[in-house]
Formats: sequence, C-alpha cells, structure tokens
Amino acid sequence: MPLNDARQITDLLNETRTIALVGISDRPDRPSYGVMKVLQDHGYRVLPVNPQIAGEHVHGEFVWARLADIGVPIDMVDIFRRSEAAGEAVDEAIAAGAKSVWMQLGVINEAAAARAEAAGLKVVMDRCPAIDIRRFNIAPVSAD
Repeated sequence: MPLNDARQITDLLNETRTIALVGISDRPDRPSYGVMKVLQDHGYRVLPVNPQIAGEHVHGEFVWARLADIGVPIDMVDIFRRSEAAGEAVDEAIAAGAKSVWMQLGVINEAAAARAEAAGLKVVMDRCPAIDIRRFNIAPVSAD
C-alpha cells in the first residue's frame, strides 16, 4: 500500500538525503526542472537521470543515462514518467538498491508499486515531494 499518511511521508522525506530524479528535463518550463531545484534548495542531493540528455548538466549536476550508472547509494527515486513507463523506472530502482520510489502527480502504476513494496521499498504514488515539503513543513536537510 503506497504511503499516503502525513506522518509516513514526513518520515520518508526526513530520512532521505540522495534523490535520483528519473525523467529530468533541461527545459525550465517542465515540472521536473522546477522540482529538482526545489529539492536541491531544500538540501537534498539530486542526481538527474535522462538518457536523451545524458552527459549534460542540469542545476549543476551531471545527467546520468540510467540509475545503474550512478554508482552511489540512492535513498529515493523520484519518477517523472508516464504511468505506463513508470514500471521500468521502478524495476531499475529496485535493481539499484534504492530505499524508496516516489511516483509524481498523475503517475499511477499499481503493479510497479506492488513490485517495489515486495522488494522492500517504500512507495509514494501520485504526489509531489516539492509540494509535500511545503505542505508538511519539512525542515531543510542538513549535511550529516
């Protein structure tokens, strides 16, 4: 069952430090571009992933082609993909050892959520962490 309770989401955001953002865009008018900046400004390390712009930089971070290429521990994978494409990102998150997956507003894939939960990942679906940070008044992430 995806997390939907304020306390569960607050706990997840408080324990997260590194976020891989799948589906990043280098276009300022795209939601993923703005959300990445909000997450960075809140203190999270955000690692952008998009094979179409791999090797470029967005908000000062190198863009990776795939989650498997990143090579550092990932706490959360934030998914900006169509619902039907989210399953592939979830499977990559499981393989990469992520602790949680967060499917953005409008991204709903029950089968992928069930696979992630079965693999021990926490799941949030059809929500935006940038909105929930403000909604639940999450304190900025401190460098541990």
